[in-house]
Amino acid sequence: MILYEYPFNERIRTLLRLEDLFERLAFFLSQEDPREHHVALTTLFEIAEVAGRADLKSDLMKELERQRQTLAPFRGNPGIEQNALEAVLGEIEQTLANLGQMQGKTGQHLLDNEWLGSIRSRAVIPGGTCKFDLPSYYAWQQWPAEQRRQDITKWAMPLLPLRDAATIVLRLARESGQASKVMAMQGSYQQMLSGRTYQLMQVRVPPELHVIPEASANKYMLWVRFTVQDGDVRPRAVDIDVPFQLTLCNL
Repeated sequence: MILYEYPFNERIRTLLRLEDLFERLAFFLSQEDPREHHVALTTLFEIAEVAGRADLKSDLMKELERQRQTLAPFRGNPGIEQNALEAVLGEIEQTLANLGQMQGKTGQHLLDNEWLGSIRSRAVIPGGTCKFDLPSYYAWQQWPAEQRRQDITKWAMPLLPLRDAATIVLRLARESGQASKVMAMQGSYQQMLSGRTYQLMQVRVPPELHVIPEASANKYMLWVRFTVQDGDVRPRAVDIDVPFQLTLCNL
């Protein structure tokens, strides 16, 4: 099954973006070629920009504290797997402590680094990081891969508490949902929400159908419409019945 996820609010949208960027950073950082490490570095700049939203850190701390207070009363409950509960609570408490130790504006250490700033300003220009534009950056790219990797890891370290917090919040949100099998008649599906608030919708579709879900929702109803893309043309609506799995997640 192919999984598509749709956020219902700006906070979850931001966390999904951060998750995607950190996964991209991890992938390209693990590679060896200087061009792959260039992608890792520019991805780090993107992370700093997304994470630099003024209230993101405080939002994450409030949500983690809320989850801690929700889960802590289950300690000693015989119906709850205590080892798993303690692992989650320990993870939350450690991440809260790490977030609390973050000082100043998120990503400020990157802004304060003049050399990284010169790379960042040139990276937004198509072809702007050629060796004649940034000879010092080109020289750094000729260093051994492990040394480059250590540098990028060092620059990413101050942002990792945000990654860990986003991972916990998204995992708890995803685990809160229960998948149900539904059918989009002639490619379209609607469901009343009865005023319930959700943070995230997951749609899983069989890969052999080659369909693409498009979703929208408000506090009363959600819509899922399936399309298909043929070649270079825009996706078009399908008129076949599409079986899929729907999960609504609510922290």
